[in-house]
Amino acid sequence: MSRSLKKGPYINERLMKKISNLKTGDKTVIKTWDRSSTITPEMVGFVIGVHNGRVHTPVTIVENMVGHKLGEFSPTRKFTGHGGKMAKEQAQAAVTKSAGDTKKAQAAPAKK
Repeated sequence: MSRSLKKGPYINERLMKKISNLKTGDKTVIKTWDRSSTITPEMVGFVIGVHNGRVHTPVTIVENMVGHKLGEFSPTRKFTGHGGKMAKEQAQAAVTKSAGDTKKAQAAPAKK
């Protein structure tokens, strides 16, 4: 559910104060734990270290990010893939097949 238009977007005041103290284009990482803060046009060009529960992930703010939340760009979970053991076996078979095709392609021009 979105925030009320009457209230406006949630922006951390301490974060905005830190950004206003820096010069435009400064690549200093500003650490924050506030993942729910909305990205504003004043933040464009800065690097913000967004905490993901373990480390601060550096996020360079660009124009397309305005209006989104900081937490959207710092994933909290590591995706390992779908399928388990069967998918691993199929992936390994595909790798060995492509390696075999590469060897055949390299050997074919040598016979000419």
